[in-house]
Amino acid sequence: MEVTKTLARFLVNSRYEHLPQDVRHEAARALLNWMGCAIGSTHHETVSCALAAIKPFAGPAQATLLGRRERLDILHAALLNGISSHVLDYDDTHARAVHVSSPVYPALLAYCEWRGLSGRDLIHAFALGVETECRIGLSVFPDHYNAGWHITGTAGVFGAAAASGKLLNLNDQQMTWALGIAATQASGLREMFGSMCKSLHPGGAAQKGLQAALLASKNFTSSDRGIEAPAGFGHVLSTKFDPSVITDGLGERYELPLNMYKPFACGLWMHATIDGCIHMKRVHDLKPADIAKVDIRVGPMALELTGKPKPTTGLEGKFSLYHAAAASFIHGAGGEAQFADEVVRDPELVALRSKVVTHSDTTIGKFQSDITVTLTNGKSLHHKVEHALGTLERPMSDADLEEKFRGLVESVLGAKQAGDVIAKCWAVETLADAGELARVATPTG
Repeated sequence: MEVTKTLARFLVNSRYEHLPQDVRHEAARALLNWMGCAIGSTHHETVSCALAAIKPFAGPAQATLLGRRERLDILHAALLNGISSHVLDYDDTHARAVHVSSPVYPALLAYCEWRGLSGRDLIHAFALGVETECRIGLSVFPDHYNAGWHITGTAGVFGAAAASGKLLNLNDQQMTWALGIAATQASGLREMFGSMCKSLHPGGAAQKGLQAALLASKNFTSSDRGIEAPAGFGHVLSTKFDPSVITDGLGERYELPLNMYKPFACGLWMHATIDGCIHMKRVHDLKPADIAKVDIRVGPMALELTGKPKPTTGLEGKFSLYHAAAASFIHGAGGEAQFADEVVRDPELVALRSKVVTHSDTTIGKFQSDITVTLTNGKSLHHKVEHALGTLERPMSDADLEEKFRGLVESVLGAKQAGDVIAKCWAVETLADAGELARVATPTG
C-alpha cells in the first residue's frame, strides 16, 4: 500500500469547498483556543529562556511572536509560538490522538503572515494538517505512546508539514517528499513531561514541519515511502502500525470534530479528578481542615503520567494528581493560577497533598475518576466522574472558549484588544490576509 503517496495526493487535490461546515467551525474554535494559550503564556519562563537562546541567531523579522512585540523569521516564530501555545498544557487535544493545534497553527500563521495568505487558506490547511497528524498518530497508537514517545511531537511534525505544504502549493511528488522529510525528523520523549522540553515538542514539530515543506518546495528529496516502508516511521516507531488507519475514508470523514478543549490547565488525564474534587468542594462546602484522607481511583495510564507525589515546580504540578486534587479542594479551580510555583509550594496545599492516596484501577476510563473523601469526623463522601468537563460528552461551548480566552489574554493585551482578537478568530474565513490575526495579537500599550 502506497500510504505516503496516497496521503500526499489527497492533500494536493483537496479544495476548501470540500470541507464540511462543522469542520470549518471547529477550525475557528481551535484557532481561538490556540491563540489564547499562546498569548496567555507568552511571558512564561520557558518562552523567555527559548527566546533568549534563539534571538541572537534569528533571521529577518518576518512573523509575530503572539503577545509580544518581537518578530522573528518564520521558522523561529513557528518554534516559539508552538512552545508558548503548549507550555501551560492548556491547548486542545484530539479525543484519541495528539494536541492538534500547537504543532500546526504556529507554522501556518507564520507563513500566512509572511506571504499575506487568506483566512480561508489558513483554515483549509489547518484542517488538512489535523487530518494528517491524527491519522498518522492513530496508526501507531497506543503502543507507540506506551513505549515512551510523545505523540504530539512525533505525529505533529507530519501535520505541520502537510498543512505548510498545502500553503506552498506543493505537487504530488513534493508533498510526498515533505511527508518523508517530516518522518525522518519525528521526535519527542515522554520522559520530558514536567520539564520545559515538553512544550519544545510541538514547537519543534511546527518548525520542522514548515522546514520540511520549504525543502520539498525546492525539490529536496526523501524516500517516497517515509511512513509505511519497513524502515519508515510506522514500523520503526511502533510494533502495531496499521497503515489502513491513514488512508481509509480520506476526505469522507474528518478528525477535527473529535477535538476537545481543556477547562483546566494540565493534561487531560487529571481533568476528571479536578472536575470531581471541585464538585465535591462546592456541594459539601469542604474546607481543608475537614479532610482526613482523599482516595482517588484512576486508570493505570493516568497514574503513570501524573503520579508525581511531591512536585516542586508548576510544570511538575501539571503532572501530579496529588497536587491537582489538593489545589481543587483548596481553590475550587484548576486554571493556570493553580499550577504556579508558589501554589505548588504552599504549605497548606502541601499538607493536604500528603493526605491524597491514589489507586490504579483498570475499570476506570481515561477521562473518569472515582473519588472518596474521608472527613475528620469519620464520615465518608463519594463521587465518580463519568465524563470530565471538556470531553466530547461534555464539551466546552463557544462562549466557554471565549471566557477561557479572556482569562488568559486580558492581562497581556487588555480587555478591548482581547475582544478584537476574538472577533478576528470567529471571522477568520472572511480575512483577506490571515496575518491580521498576528498583528492584532501584538501589544499596543
